[in-house]
Amino acid sequence: MADMKIVMVNKNYSSWSLRGWLGVKQTGAEFEEIIFDLWTDEFNDKIKRYSPTGCVPVLVDKDIYVWESIAILDYLDRKFPDCGIWPKESHLYAHAKAISAEMHAGFFALRGAAPMNLRENRPYMDMDEKVKKDVARIEEIWTSCLESLGNVGPFLFGKFSGADMMYAPVVARLNGYGIKLNDTCMAYMDAVLNHPHMKEWYEAAAKETFTIPEDEIPATQMVLIAP
Repeated sequence: MADMKIVMVNKNYSSWSLRGWLGVKQTGAEFEEIIFDLWTDEFNDKIKRYSPTGCVPVLVDKDIYVWESIAILDYLDRKFPDCGIWPKESHLYAHAKAISAEMHAGFFALRGAAPMNLRENRPYMDMDEKVKKDVARIEEIWTSCLESLGNVGPFLFGKFSGADMMYAPVVARLNGYGIKLNDTCMAYMDAVLNHPHMKEWYEAAAKETFTIPEDEIPATQMVLIAP
């Protein structure tokens, strides 16, 4: 039995679960997935065994419990210092942590208007001014990282890192709702969607049957976007 466990909810919907799972996957270590259906009696009854906040994800490493996505990534980076979750250079580390914290604490308009649902396949989404502001800031962040001196790409800091993990659900949202960015950012989105770990997540999500009605589009349009 694996020492590490990652406690999550449904892969189709859970942006925060995706972030924590990508971190554990990056380490290359064996781990066990514990997945609950969101907003069910099972979830409400069992999640408190793992999470004092009642939220996911939670990393369990023997007798150590770590909740909150950035804390999980930090713990894994310290436990597996060669797995590349955060850049080693001080200035890149600082920037990666800053934009990850910005993601963690913001972009509520986009989150509300475009909940993560990997079944979404819309040609476009009408955006109000608040959503447009969020999208513009995300485009600014990504473009700045990708076009900075010395970035050999294709990810925000060259290699796939914690910053990309934090923004991976944003990529899924923009892709699923047909929100277009500049060419630099669209190429970045393609790189994230085609990362092997993202493909594995999408494939697992495609097998789920649980649904959250308020996060679903009409059944005739429910086509999973597989990178």
